[in-house]
Amino acid sequence: MKKVGLTALAIGFLTAVSAQQVKFTEFDLDNGMHVIMHQDNTAPVVTVGVMYHVGAKDEEKGRTGFAHFFEHLLFEGTENIERGEWFNIVADNGGSNNANTTQDRTYYYETFPSNSLELGLWMESERLLHPVINQIGVDTQNEVVKEEKRSRIDNAPYGKIIYATGINKYVFDKHPYKNSVIGTMEDLDAAQLDEFKAFFKKYYSPNNAVLVVAGDFEPESTKEMIKDYFGPIPKGPEVFRVDIKEDPIKETIVATEYDSNIQIPIKAFVYRTPSMKDRDAYVLDMVSAILTDGKSSRMYKRMVDEEKIALQVLAFPRSQEDYGTYIMGALPLGDTPLEKIATVMDDEINKLQTQLISEKEYQKLQNKFENRYVNSNSSVQGIASSLATYYMLYGDVNLINKEIDIYRGITREDIKRVANEYLQKNKRLELDYLPKQDDQQ
Repeated sequence: MKKVGLTALAIGFLTAVSAQQVKFTEFDLDNGMHVIMHQDNTAPVVTVGVMYHVGAKDEEKGRTGFAHFFEHLLFEGTENIERGEWFNIVADNGGSNNANTTQDRTYYYETFPSNSLELGLWMESERLLHPVINQIGVDTQNEVVKEEKRSRIDNAPYGKIIYATGINKYVFDKHPYKNSVIGTMEDLDAAQLDEFKAFFKKYYSPNNAVLVVAGDFEPESTKEMIKDYFGPIPKGPEVFRVDIKEDPIKETIVATEYDSNIQIPIKAFVYRTPSMKDRDAYVLDMVSAILTDGKSSRMYKRMVDEEKIALQVLAFPRSQEDYGTYIMGALPLGDTPLEKIATVMDDEINKLQTQLISEKEYQKLQNKFENRYVNSNSSVQGIASSLATYYMLYGDVNLINKEIDIYRGITREDIKRVANEYLQKNKRLELDYLPKQDDQQ
């Protein structure tokens, strides 16, 4: 999604908060919309965000890519915002805006100088109440999405690894997580205008959304504005959540993918992991940090610094509402065979499964996660996104304050146990990601 930058003045005032408790209030509108407000008057900046509980996993077979498509389509305009003017209005008022889509939800937000709070509330209510969904908008955004797919996946080195389009289809069999968020262009081309309108009506309702206001505002007047702008929006139909269980992976899945944009291959292991709400998912975050997160990780130090068999080590731990994935891998240096990369990765996994990490490494790990926590709450924009996510996907807004305690409570024994339970050879995809030659299909 296109970004519009904050003015220099607004950037200068962007809020930085300490690791203190994030205070918030919550209430529901009569139409079912949940509202969360976090007041922080230390800088004259406010974020208005709306998260909808619809993502790629909610799409029908043969119509993939709809959720992400709407991330673009709903910036086209409304009955009261002329087509193509959304970004201009935001920029003219010193703000920034963006949107993003995952398998589980879609999130839209604006960050304004606080004196434009009402404008942000009005714009988001317009997006929900009066969107213009017509053929010219669909055709325009179809081309935008196609170009995004070409630039980020089709023509980008390692795009199918980064965006998991060459991975999830192996790890998931029944669950719609097997499809990519961006979907297929064939599905979008085949879709009719009425199908887009039906998708909006099904998922874009106040009772399937959470509104967050974070930053510099006056609570009582803001609450009244929220009621004025969002209260009259009619409640939508009940949304039934995806409830599909995957069978456990019991045998190693071996696969090869080709990429014409690369010259250096990747050896990757991919594991299916539990729901983001499961405590073991938090432990796996720490496992990933130990093995593959950055230059201080075990695999980087051994494979890149010490043995010099790899150019880079990569890791993509993805937490999601129903299941997650953990991708680890490395780019071999020189003529190092992929089998050697696999052997060393397995050796490091085995060490984690058989030996407790040292107290020193454990404390370093805790410090890293403390720092991540502080950084995630370092701006009102980040806090707004976190509040919406914790409400919608975890069902507990106060995780914004309590989640760090979950990490603090993880023991060295937990790390060893979880490494043994999830990082098993017979529970993974072993992927060779290779340069594509001219004679290969």
